[in-house]
Amino acid sequence: MKRLTVILLFFCCASFMAYAQNDIQIVKERIYKEVMKPEVDDAQIETLLQTLKDDGTWPGIDYSNVSREGFEHRLHTSYLVSLARAYKNKSSEYYKKKKVKTAIELGLKNWVEHDYFCENWWHNQIGTPNYLVTLMLILGDELDKELVNKTQPIIGRAHINAGGARPGGDRIKIAGIQAKNCLFLGDDVKFDEVVRVIENEIKYVEWIGAKYGYGFRKIVGGFENRSYEGRGIQFDNSFHHRTDGVNNTLSYGLSYAAAFAEWAVYTTGTKFSFSEEKLDQLIDYFLDGICKTSVFGKVPDVGAKNRSISREGAVNPYDDVLPAKLISVSDYRHIELQEIIDVRNNKAKPTLAHATFYWDSEHFSFQRPDWFASVRMYSTRNYNMEQPYNSEGFLNHHRGDGTNHISVSADEYKGLAPVMDYQKIPGTTVMQKEEIPGANELQKLGLTDFVGAATDGKYGAVAFDFKSPHDPLIARKAWFFFDKEYVCLGTGISCSNTELPVVTTLNQCILRGDVIVASRGKSSVIEKGETEYENVDWIYHDKLAYVFPEPTTVQLKNNAAKGSWYRINRQTDSPKDEIERDVFELYLDHGKRPSEANYQYILVPATNPEEVQNNTSKNNITILQNSPAVQAVWQKELQMCQAVFYSEGTLEVNDDITVECGNPGVLIAKTDGTKITEITVSDPARKNAKMLVSIPGKVNAKAENLTVLWNEGTGMSDLLIDLPTGNYAGSSVTIKL
Repeated sequence: MKRLTVILLFFCCASFMAYAQNDIQIVKERIYKEVMKPEVDDAQIETLLQTLKDDGTWPGIDYSNVSREGFEHRLHTSYLVSLARAYKNKSSEYYKKKKVKTAIELGLKNWVEHDYFCENWWHNQIGTPNYLVTLMLILGDELDKELVNKTQPIIGRAHINAGGARPGGDRIKIAGIQAKNCLFLGDDVKFDEVVRVIENEIKYVEWIGAKYGYGFRKIVGGFENRSYEGRGIQFDNSFHHRTDGVNNTLSYGLSYAAAFAEWAVYTTGTKFSFSEEKLDQLIDYFLDGICKTSVFGKVPDVGAKNRSISREGAVNPYDDVLPAKLISVSDYRHIELQEIIDVRNNKAKPTLAHATFYWDSEHFSFQRPDWFASVRMYSTRNYNMEQPYNSEGFLNHHRGDGTNHISVSADEYKGLAPVMDYQKIPGTTVMQKEEIPGANELQKLGLTDFVGAATDGKYGAVAFDFKSPHDPLIARKAWFFFDKEYVCLGTGISCSNTELPVVTTLNQCILRGDVIVASRGKSSVIEKGETEYENVDWIYHDKLAYVFPEPTTVQLKNNAAKGSWYRINRQTDSPKDEIERDVFELYLDHGKRPSEANYQYILVPATNPEEVQNNTSKNNITILQNSPAVQAVWQKELQMCQAVFYSEGTLEVNDDITVECGNPGVLIAKTDGTKITEITVSDPARKNAKMLVSIPGKVNAKAENLTVLWNEGTGMSDLLIDLPTGNYAGSSVTIKL
């Protein structure tokens, strides 16, 4: 009996090992299939073979430049992978050709002998190891063993405890490289450990800026102390790569999601599969973070881009690869994922309407099926912009100053970056300097607390108590979003500099089609040039109207602008050729040393000149107040009031409705015309646990986060609303009345 038990245990263990080994083989085959997907260009392979030098180098690569801006060595390792694909691809004329394998070994020998090391850690711990492990997975078993062994220390720089393996985006990439190397080496135990690390990187993290402010920088370890976390998916579904609070959703956060989805596909159906909980969380982040920060879920929002805006192709549309991977491994939110896939493949138009505020990143996005807009801000809780690492995006000083981009066709800003005036960013109020300060003066911590938005998920009001960290300039800026238009208000605009003018830019985008200017009831198509127009009622360009409630003097430019990619990106391969683009630029000049200046305008997207002429949006909007104390508007068609209270105060909405706010905050009030039926509030400063709002009439509403007190003497109901706290401080709460 004892012997039988031993035999049974032996067979069980053998079966389990066979099962585990089978799973390993499945994953390895899936990865091999993926790395072999790129098509082989036989003409390129012939060129690589003919130009390879006897020392294993290729002409055109500066092997002496290992700087952050250079390191063309990445081409060398990519060439090795291309040659390996040709050698293993049966459809290539170079399949199994000895001269290809000889060339690979010669090029690899050069690399391991020199061990080219870049000043940018990324190449050392991600770029180079990724190319080399890919080479090993394709051809490593057939290469010279001594040569293969010499690659291991180089590939081994990608490991889960490496310096670059910070929680969040880069850790998953580095762990993925290590996992692939484990498969190549046959280290099943380590592979399982690394895959679990990848899975557990999908999590919400507490934003340290919200909890500690920036006092944490005075704590021992400060920026480098990883125990403070803060890197990764935020509780608002934005993404922080570093501890500066900058929104990295469409850069590191995108590659983070892609890396996780890649491994979810590799491991699905095996014992290494990720849990439903982790997959659901990733899909939530993709749909509510990445897609809602993108125009129609398809094109990156220019306003959410950082230094990558200075790279060619930075605002190209996304493909369907990532959502297709997600839908292949989970049924969660299947319909929404399928719509994103169809939209990205131009098989369907978007149906999504949302208003989303990312309170951890101070970013707001708004979408209707026909248009998209966003507002980018910063506060004492985060920095204005990503550092210009590797000499990229070093003119981005003002790209967080209340930036307001708007899209109808989704390509209004494509190709603009190299010729752009970086002191006239859409939505911003900026003192016009003779030149922008140096790159070391780009990233700045915000100087005010009152920065945020209120949203019920469909409509939104945004507030920015702006104090420039670059200029002696202050302003209070607000945006109010409705279905067919949104309102932009600025007030208290003051600057102590007596020599330089201050301007508010309504838009700067690629010029397409006619520009129509309407003044004193008459409209006309204008000629190309740069002109000041007085008493302007509205301006129309490229399906977008700029409507002024009161006749306004504007500065308008619609002609050519020149620049180059090298002007904004000093990478060695950045094109230096001069580029010329026709640009539309519209701004308001507040003059030198403005004091308490203001502006007001309405943006009407997805429209035409005939509709604008009818004044529909203008007639629907009433600006109730635009002062340093209160900024508020009324939308007649929706019977909705949106307001920003910078201090406690009273707002008369109409003859029947008056709103008293007992503390600073942002408010959206839906009404039936005579009484408020629903109210949404938030505290941008995140200082109060409750918000006091008093409204006319006796309110009988009951809610867990609401206390109602009837004041018979005033005929008002005092609503004491519990505000979100902790990781949700700065988000909104909606009460139905």
